[in-house]
Amino acid sequence: MRIDILTVLPELLAGPLDHSIVGRARKAGLVEVNVIPLRNYTHDRWRTVDDYAYGPDAGMVLKPEPIFEAVEALQAEGAYDEVIYTSPDGELLTQPLTNALSLKGRLLILCGHYKGVDHRVREHLVTREVSIGDYVLSGGELAAAVMVDAITRLIPGAIGDETSALTDSFQDGLLAPPAYTRPANFRGWGVPEVLVSGNFPVIAQWQHEQALERTKRLRPELYKRYERGECDT
Repeated sequence: MRIDILTVLPELLAGPLDHSIVGRARKAGLVEVNVIPLRNYTHDRWRTVDDYAYGPDAGMVLKPEPIFEAVEALQAEGAYDEVIYTSPDGELLTQPLTNALSLKGRLLILCGHYKGVDHRVREHLVTREVSIGDYVLSGGELAAAVMVDAITRLIPGAIGDETSALTDSFQDGLLAPPAYTRPANFRGWGVPEVLVSGNFPVIAQWQHEQALERTKRLRPELYKRYERGECDT
């Protein structure tokens, strides 16, 4: 899988993409992640990528020229399955969406910045707009890092036990059940006996009940969607 990230501030992505699961997956050749500076596609001495917005609103907007030039040059190397724009008004990044994106072969993530991008970019280049939450960041770089991490961990071989990702929160529309490890007794607090029983069907039933209870208590809106059968995975 190849993920290209087009950004004004490539420095913001160095740490998140070089370590942990994403870093190991890159080194193992499971995923190719390329951080591409948008300023490489400018032609003036100041390497200008933004300009003032038309109208009375304050703030700078990313210019269409370098973005179109960059995307078209990258597309000449091969077609993208999705050209994704990180935007607070995009569709919410969910586990089902992440699952779907992890099955793609080639993605381009365009990081918004300042007041966003010239709308003609969104109309004529972008195929999908994605938000990581109902809040505004200074730029889309952190959102891109979140997306790459969420996608990469689903790629076969990226994590040691591939079945682990299948039991994460949201994979079945519910929060994950509580997890415990050794020691079985810590400061007088024990691990639930069912988990050390060795009876795997009973353990599975307990975990499902715990997932239901935690989701109903902590995320009631998610629980209602689960009850209605709206938790597509």
